[in-house]
Amino acid sequence: MTSVCVAAATLGHAGRPVLTDIDLCLEQGEFVGLLGPNGAGKTTLLRSLLGLLPPLAGRVEVFGLPARRGNSHIGYLPQTSAGPLPRLQVMDVLAASLSAHRWGLPRHDTAARVSIRQALARVGADVLAERPLSALSGGERQRVLIAQALLGKPRLLLLDEPLAGLDPRHQADIVALLREVQQVLGITVLCSAHDINVLLPAMDRVLFVAGGGVALGPVAQIATGQVLSRLYGAPIDVVRAGGHIFVSSAAAA
Repeated sequence: MTSVCVAAATLGHAGRPVLTDIDLCLEQGEFVGLLGPNGAGKTTLLRSLLGLLPPLAGRVEVFGLPARRGNSHIGYLPQTSAGPLPRLQVMDVLAASLSAHRWGLPRHDTAARVSIRQALARVGADVLAERPLSALSGGERQRVLIAQALLGKPRLLLLDEPLAGLDPRHQADIVALLREVQQVLGITVLCSAHDINVLLPAMDRVLFVAGGGVALGPVAQIATGQVLSRLYGAPIDVVRAGGHIFVSSAAAA
């Protein structure tokens, strides 16, 4: 089953194209890493799948229907804000999202509390339920935000830079957690990151975004100098060493 289908689509905002005439399909139950330089269109793609940015041309479909706002089949973790965190307890923060309030103080019933506890347990964060969000470490906070994205039992999980600001150990922990969640729940995960290497243990396929286009496929086929040079429109070197992949501009070497 196909989770996402983007066909002959031009995506952008304010009438300005960012990705032009792209085609891609994500299959149900796969983990896809979303890579590319800043400003290349990773967030634009995610926001288009959420229905927040209608395509300028072509089709963007999620589970066979046009992408739309408020799709309950999608869980979303946006880029973490650098602003002050709320002093609300984790339980109240997640309850607020269930009530469609960003940071309110909603009244939540027993069913809501059970759903929240289940989501927190799924990511190993049930012990954090009564702690203020502002008191959590970066890794703990990301677990809570992933739990928030899992509320409502989505079939597609979109993650925009969930590893930003974490040290390598916590990055690896979060990637392992996401892979476990994806496999246990059988959901599709599209996760953007700056470094391909941290996602290597989890990825089924990689989606590179650059130069207004995309390239999607197995890492061995896509993370090559030939493919990335064509996508970036400039000479790219790809070196594999010690189980890692290093991508650099051949012109700068």
